Parts: sequence; structure tokens; C-alpha cells
Amino acid sequence: MPSEIILRVPFFSDLANLAMALRREVFVVEQNVPDSEEYDIHDPTADHYVVVCEGCVVATTRVLRYEEESRLSRFAVRRSLRGSGVGGRLCDFVMKDLAAQGRTKVFLHAQVDKIGFYAKYGFKPYGEEYLECDILHRNMRNWEPA
Repeated sequence: MPSEIILRVPFFSDLANLAMALRREVFVVEQNVPDSEEYDIHDPTADHYVVVCEGCVVATTRVLRYEEESRLSRFAVRRSLRGSGVGGRLCDFVMKDLAAQGRTKVFLHAQVDKIGFYAKYGFKPYGEEYLECDILHRNMRNWEPA
């Protein structure tokens, strides 16, 4: 198995540029999300995470920070590696990194067919299903509200 490394990277970096290219490949090309919806004003201030394998970014996500919670978003895995476990290793790394920072409340907008994936990492769906970029989504979070 090739070696991989998982990192939190600054937005203005070569690795983040490669992450943006992967997001384009997954969301814009594969899922027909418009560029204007994929890239937004949150990218420069988000924490970006990448999985690098043999010099290539093969998975990425970003985390938006709010006062009490964090939002996991733009989770993308290269098509040829889906089902290999790389996405799970990325999710596990991000959740541990956030916990180490004291950021234990995390939510996300999951594509409905990915709910089972996020459930493995402690996320539970809530609310109704809705369309986001013409893709069916449902909100998920890893805590129970008071």
C-alpha cells in the first residue's frame, strides 16, 4: 500500500490549490455543481485538510468555524479511491484534530447517499431532506441539542 499523509494546510498553498482542483473534479465535473456554488467566500478563512498519496492530493475537506460549532464541508475523494478507506481516515483525522482544539460540536450537510458514511463517525441526521445544488441533502451533527 502506498504511503499517505494527512495534513491541515493553509488556503494559500500548493496543497490547497491541489485540493481545489480535486473539488472541481468531484463536484463541478462529476456532480455538475456550478463553479459559483462550489467556491465561495468561506474558502480563504476555512481550515483545509488533505490526504496526500505519492505526491497527489487524493482526498480533501474543509472546516468552517463558528462560535460554538464547526462545519465539515466540501468532503471529496478521488473517484478511483472511493471505498478504499481514505475518506474514513480523513474524517477520523479531522475529528481528532478538532477535538484536540476543543471543538467538539461538528455539523454538516450530507448528500443523502453519504449519510451511512458519516454515521460511522458519530453523526446523526436531523431535519428534512432538501436540495442543495440539485443534490438531495440532509443535515447531520455529532451531538444532541440541549
